[in-house]
Amino acid sequence: MGSAFNPEELADFARYHGFHYDTVDPVQLVRDIRLDIERGLRGQSSSLPMIPTYINPGNRIPAGRTVIALDAGGTNLRAARIRFNEEGKALAEGTRKVPMPGTKGRLSAEQFFDAIADVTEPLLTEGGDIRGIGFCFSYPMEITKEADGILMAFSKEVEAPEVIGKSIGQGLRDALARKKLKAPEKIVLLNDTVATLLCGMGEIPPDLGKGDGVDTYGIEGGPVIGFILGTGFNTAYPETSIPKIGFHSESSPQLVVCETGAFAPRYLGYLDKEYDATTKNPGTYLQEKASAGAYLGPLSFHILKQAIKDGVLKFKKSGEFLAWPTLQTMDLNSFLRAPLTLEGPVGQLFGKDERDALSSFVYLSSIITERAALLSAGVLAATMERMDAGYDPLAPVRIAVEGTTYVRYKGMREALESYLHTMLNAGKPRTYVISPVEQASLFGAGVAALTE
Repeated sequence: MGSAFNPEELADFARYHGFHYDTVDPVQLVRDIRLDIERGLRGQSSSLPMIPTYINPGNRIPAGRTVIALDAGGTNLRAARIRFNEEGKALAEGTRKVPMPGTKGRLSAEQFFDAIADVTEPLLTEGGDIRGIGFCFSYPMEITKEADGILMAFSKEVEAPEVIGKSIGQGLRDALARKKLKAPEKIVLLNDTVATLLCGMGEIPPDLGKGDGVDTYGIEGGPVIGFILGTGFNTAYPETSIPKIGFHSESSPQLVVCETGAFAPRYLGYLDKEYDATTKNPGTYLQEKASAGAYLGPLSFHILKQAIKDGVLKFKKSGEFLAWPTLQTMDLNSFLRAPLTLEGPVGQLFGKDERDALSSFVYLSSIITERAALLSAGVLAATMERMDAGYDPLAPVRIAVEGTTYVRYKGMREALESYLHTMLNAGKPRTYVISPVEQASLFGAGVAALTE
């Protein structure tokens, strides 16, 4: 059983079912995203909510300051004292990690905030002048003008329903007060995308070295975009005009969270729509479902099953593959990084005499990756267009990236950066630096505690 590897047939299959990357018009893609960005900023109907953060990224980080950084993610709650040295670099001290409150059993609101205060308490009492608390809280929030966050919903298996609708910063203040502790004057709430951006300000040096000048966004060395391509997908950037809240400032922008995972590309086929119907939130977060790590494995599984049914992919154990409940992105990526070893759940499906089938499987998977990379590059290009930034070679836009899908998924980083370079160098070239950042949530939260 099997068939000869036929890349032309496989590409035609991808075009017919609407997931080939060459069906995407990059110019129209960027235009669509930019229009949704601008509609979202005006409060008009848009797939992008464009959430103001009331955080100004333009001020210089004072040397020698110490803050507390908290990072509430899906599995763990981390806390550390963050000290900024003479060069403005963030140094983590006394890092602590505990299970995320609410993941080991249902908690009341008071129990939830008390658990966070338990981790914060020793960092406050170990001495030193704590100038603020930055809290990276990676759940949907409405940010207030005071940079507090009102929780809109929990995800990631957290059971603390009483917290929904409450102010996270105020809840922490109250919990510390119950311990007879005075919280710092400033507690700043932010999400992981903003934290990545703020971390990038300190961690990514401009290509041409440091200078005394600032760009039109008031940021030394050029503006920074925060980009998440991991389990999920999102971007944040400094915005000078947000009409829906009456904000306009050329010299002192504020950061906006775009929620670009919610963008709805026009370039999705009916297999995408079939897969979307099987998810927990059909009809929403279509960009994320085409690009991010939570979905790439299951989406590829849906497409590859169709290839088997259509007869363009044949191997002896295809029936076993069709009977799987799903395909995890981690297992698919492990296979794609070393397919000839025939290891792991996917590799074990193929015999040593099925090289053509193996090639076909990898070829179709790579088309899905290419499209994901192209759609992702379009989001970044549209963001830079909206900022009208990157033309000055002395102030390159710095794109700070966090996420294992960008860093580790086979072929993703190379394809994304290639598409982005092409998009940004058509016509008038733009200058940019793109780089992953380490410990973005903690370090970015530390920077947020010192922003104005």
